[in-house]
Amino acid sequence: MAESHPDLASALQTLAQVAGRLPQGPDFLPAALDALAAVVPYDLAAVLRLDRGRLRVVCARGPLADERVRTHSIALARFPSVREALDSGLTRVMLEADHRDGDGDPYDGVLDLPHGHSCMVVPLQGGGRPLGALTFDRATCGTFEPLTITLATLYGQLIALAWMASEHQARLERQRDQLEAENRFLRTEVVGAEDAGSLIERTHSPAMQRAARLARQVAPTDSAVLITGETGTGKEVLARAIHEWSRRADKPFLKLNCAALPEHLLESELFGHTKGAFSGAVQPRPGRFQMAHGGTLLLDEIGDLPLAAQAKLLRVLQEGTFEPVGSDRSVAVDVRILAATNLNLEQAVSEGRFRTDLYYRLNVFPLHLPALRDRREDLRLLAEDFLYRRAQRTGLGPWRLSERGAGRLQAHPWTGNVRELINVLERATILAPEGELDLDDVLSEARAQAGPGRPEPGSALHGGLRAIERQAILQALEASRGKLYGTGGAAERLGLKPTTLQSRMKKLGITRMQGYR
Repeated sequence: MAESHPDLASALQTLAQVAGRLPQGPDFLPAALDALAAVVPYDLAAVLRLDRGRLRVVCARGPLADERVRTHSIALARFPSVREALDSGLTRVMLEADHRDGDGDPYDGVLDLPHGHSCMVVPLQGGGRPLGALTFDRATCGTFEPLTITLATLYGQLIALAWMASEHQARLERQRDQLEAENRFLRTEVVGAEDAGSLIERTHSPAMQRAARLARQVAPTDSAVLITGETGTGKEVLARAIHEWSRRADKPFLKLNCAALPEHLLESELFGHTKGAFSGAVQPRPGRFQMAHGGTLLLDEIGDLPLAAQAKLLRVLQEGTFEPVGSDRSVAVDVRILAATNLNLEQAVSEGRFRTDLYYRLNVFPLHLPALRDRREDLRLLAEDFLYRRAQRTGLGPWRLSERGAGRLQAHPWTGNVRELINVLERATILAPEGELDLDDVLSEARAQAGPGRPEPGSALHGGLRAIERQAILQALEASRGKLYGTGGAAERLGLKPTTLQSRMKKLGITRMQGYR
């Protein structure tokens, strides 16, 4: 073969050398077309991508390559000869008759070339499907030589393979970046999850021992669990313990606070979204359900879930499928649902704020956590466990709890439950680098901040406090002229985080403009 066709052998050798020197990444196509000029002469060489019935120029080189060419696209319906080349996978050379009587040149109307000029379309195929085309044009009349056509066809195959490999590499890099982002998210989610079950089971309180025993019983199942209790009682810790004791323990444990996000973002956080699903959705993003696949998802503050999201959540519980925001394709997931709330969901159902069918789907196995003031026998255990973990985590300390300090803990009302206890102890460890903790000052400060003991929900005092809170928010909104965020906003005036203020407004049925007259 080499002896019969020395010109072909020499050209193939040149072609192989050219292909071996091509770079990777975004510079691949320009370099490929520039190098090809050594074996296939052209005034315009272009790579066009097939996109929904159109060929769009993605790279153009040569003296005739200008901005009009680089932004050019052609509809295959107008060029049957080009479509035939793509479908057959065979290189098509345009002759004088094609320019005169056929569908013409792909660059008609863009370039002013004489009839009968040299023109060639090389289909680019990969994976058994057309990817696009490689086109060559010369401003001189005539046609391409057979050897040139052979070389262009071979080179087109090399470009198609390299193009596919480049796109595959780009997809892998995007997936790697996405996985790294998800892993970073998961690592932040599991902080503090160690030995949650051990802490629950070491409790001295009969009520907590009963909750731990029931949690142990339900953990091996896939049943939904509804955990109730006041804010700060440790509902998330119990949920983590259930996950630790389940067959899903080696899979992800994720949580989502349903009250912490605006309604328009909540569905995206739960179910993910496609690229372009809404303003700012520049990349597709998986939701908590997809990231928790095979594991457990805790929906905290479930009572604040909007009705629209409640309907989609019900479908996941019933069918195990959902559609990401902006998609019409169903995604199947295997996720165990745990829900937590400090609200009376039965009352929310009667008021039409929570779906009856969803309530019964979630309330398969209810667990209630007592307030810290009702389990004072656990105070010392919780305090010493926190101090030990803080010393391990920070490298500071160690700290000790004196008998006097333990007695001071017993006398405190703990209206903020375990969360308040942790805050008190953390402040104390900041004030004392190590040794025995003096809790007098921090507990006095905490008592002053908390005020009287927390009234029971539904009591007259509780209703009165809600009325006072509502009036305070309305006055702050009026003073800020309806502004929630930033300097002078209602959140700043009330000393609250904007998300906390939004959550309280939602619970009290206050709209942003209600207080602005």
